[in-house]
Amino acid sequence: MNFSYETPPLGTLRDWLNFRAKEDGTAFFFTDGSEPLSWKDLRSGAIEIAQALTTYGTAKGESVAILQPNGREGVLAFYGAVYGGFRATMVNLAAGRDAIAYALEHSEARIALVHDSVNEMYQNSRPDQMQRLASFQSKEIPLHQINAADHALLMYTSGTTGRPKGVVHTHSSLLAGGWTPVIAHHLTDQDRALCVLPICHINGLCVSVMGALVSGGTVVMAQKFSASQFWNQISTHEVSWFSVVPTIISHLLHSDKNPDAKSKARLRFGRSASSPLSPDVQTAFEARFDMPIIETMGLTETAAQILSNPLPPGTRKIGSPGIAFGNEVTILTSDLSECAVNVEGEIAVRGPNVMLEYLKNPEATKSTFHGEWLRTGDLGRKDADDYLFVTGRLKELIIKGGENIAPREIDEALYSHSDVVEAAAFSRPCETYGERIEAAVSVCEGSTLTEPDLISICIEKLGNFKSPDAVYFLSELPKGPSGKIQRLKLQETL
Repeated sequence: MNFSYETPPLGTLRDWLNFRAKEDGTAFFFTDGSEPLSWKDLRSGAIEIAQALTTYGTAKGESVAILQPNGREGVLAFYGAVYGGFRATMVNLAAGRDAIAYALEHSEARIALVHDSVNEMYQNSRPDQMQRLASFQSKEIPLHQINAADHALLMYTSGTTGRPKGVVHTHSSLLAGGWTPVIAHHLTDQDRALCVLPICHINGLCVSVMGALVSGGTVVMAQKFSASQFWNQISTHEVSWFSVVPTIISHLLHSDKNPDAKSKARLRFGRSASSPLSPDVQTAFEARFDMPIIETMGLTETAAQILSNPLPPGTRKIGSPGIAFGNEVTILTSDLSECAVNVEGEIAVRGPNVMLEYLKNPEATKSTFHGEWLRTGDLGRKDADDYLFVTGRLKELIIKGGENIAPREIDEALYSHSDVVEAAAFSRPCETYGERIEAAVSVCEGSTLTEPDLISICIEKLGNFKSPDAVYFLSELPKGPSGKIQRLKLQETL
């Protein structure tokens, strides 16, 4: 069952967990002090939950709702569901009551694995027919027979422009989602990853958890990110790499905490994903902490990673999420033909990590696919070396006076000032130009930055036409479960 850098993993998650359990190694450490999980313990716990769900009468491929924060119980709940042949429905605990209620209803799950800390939220959101599986009383009965093409995961998109869509992944696409970071980052069974991102989001689940299953490495799991504890966690658990999002990188950069010398020598790289990383933030972070940040790109629909910059000494291009690993990525024109080099179009991907479908939404599934190509809704271009540069999202483009303006251009101008911790530009209706540009920022404590200061920076870098008419100062910008700033919410709330 050892993985190959050339071909995606075969089999099911059950096969791979059985294989890992034959080895003498630790699968998970937990920063909250919970007892670690060896691969053998993880398999035993997964079997216990799988048999309890089977005893309850859960059908093969049926949704099992999982409402768990990062931690020992959450890991066991996920593996128990998929080991038993069920569709692990990872519920985003930060989504709000309406979105949680929609996911529970739409998934048609009859049973839920719920952490005590979120039981009140569950009770306020659950459909009448749903029951909480509070104890794992089971008997030794045969589990469902499963194969690589069976449903393994149901995860809902953020739903910022309408109802969330339920993304369905199979055992094979989930394993491929763990394989892509393994081959891009040369992960082995000697690596330890710090996971501070929620595993109810595709980044935390596939990059960290699935990556460890495929490589045989170890995950150090924190319940959530803490700037004050981050470097201590890396030191205490002898972490060799970490996966975060740009907002976390910015917060670490503006923190007064630093890694110790042993940690800096041991850390191979940090990884950034979920939204574009500002070149100024990346350059400043690498200069301060003397470690490479590998910018990547992924989606819920592609089991996380589709692109990554190579590790040093390979060429990393600042401002690009890199090249394809384990799948193919292209740029499509408006008539869905492939773009020439350095011509902007829609980013599309095909490969073993691509989702099966949107649950109960054949229209959305059909419109998302162009043959084998999954259309991402992101805009970008490829250079002559096949490095991709993201220029924006189709749904977030600002159209001012008939000209398309990518909000990221304004974001990066704002981030160029060292006091800016978070930044996001967005559009407003305008009678003169159709849309005008505004932005929101959060700044470090003690900053004396003003709105005219930031607008002047933008004018200097971008010119008057692309600069914001207003800049709002907030203590924190709204974010989704992955830490991605939700610029469309700024339009609604400001």
